[in-house]
Amino acid sequence: MPFMRNGKRDYKREVKLYTSKPEVVKKRVQQNAARQAMIKAGKAKVGDGKDVDHRTPISKGGTNSPSNLRVVNKTNNRSFSRNSDSSLKSQTSRKERKK
Repeated sequence: MPFMRNGKRDYKREVKLYTSKPEVVKKRVQQNAARQAMIKAGKAKVGDGKDVDHRTPISKGGTNSPSNLRVVNKTNNRSFSRNSDSSLKSQTSRKERKK
């Protein structure tokens, strides 16, 4: 992990160098708004162990519109292939490609 010191996670340094960046804050706000919209629509619940997924990722021009959101298992949502800069290689997860 990049924010480690003496074998422990340095939270202060992580917040200073990453978490408080404007682009990271903006992304987190959009993700939280999407989750709240799905909870309000009754498609997700607090603590249900699922993720709200954007069918077309925001990084590729997607929006938080209800037609672009879906509730999926965490393993499906977090299994996308990524480039070295953390952008998606493919919008299809490994599990969806196997089907």
